[in-house]
Amino acid sequence: MKKNALVLFSLLATISVSAQEVVSTQGDSYSNGTANMDFTIGEVVINTGTDGTNDLTQGFHQTNWNFVGLEDHAPDYEATIFPNPTLEVLNIRTSTFKNVTYTLYDALSKIVIQDILSSYETPVQVSQLAPGNYSLTLNNGTQNLKTFKLVKTH
Repeated sequence: MKKNALVLFSLLATISVSAQEVVSTQGDSYSNGTANMDFTIGEVVINTGTDGTNDLTQGFHQTNWNFVGLEDHAPDYEATIFPNPTLEVLNIRTSTFKNVTYTLYDALSKIVIQDILSSYETPVQVSQLAPGNYSLTLNNGTQNLKTFKLVKTH
């Protein structure tokens, strides 16, 4: 009888801990208008990446992952931007460009460039912009189609 109770208790304990959870005595969360950061002290590191300017170390306490820097509001609409990071000219390549507007926002969500797409591949001059993080939103007048995260280098 004790053996059956022990097996049942072990099974229930295993089922109840199947969700991801971080229990930590130290850590914090910070946020501003453009980013959120959550961390715990003593967290296991699983990956470190760099773009040459910024380093990002990822662990298990990640509340919102955005792997490719793309918010896909309209999955049927095809669009890419390149190069990213960019220095002088950012190219926007789309499947459909008619009646599509692009808006480039700085890290404070201020509009820095806004115009309409002129062809299947539209170049955008960004050499005058300060180095930093930006987001580019494509909109067809009724909805956002895509939002890209991009980096402007020196």
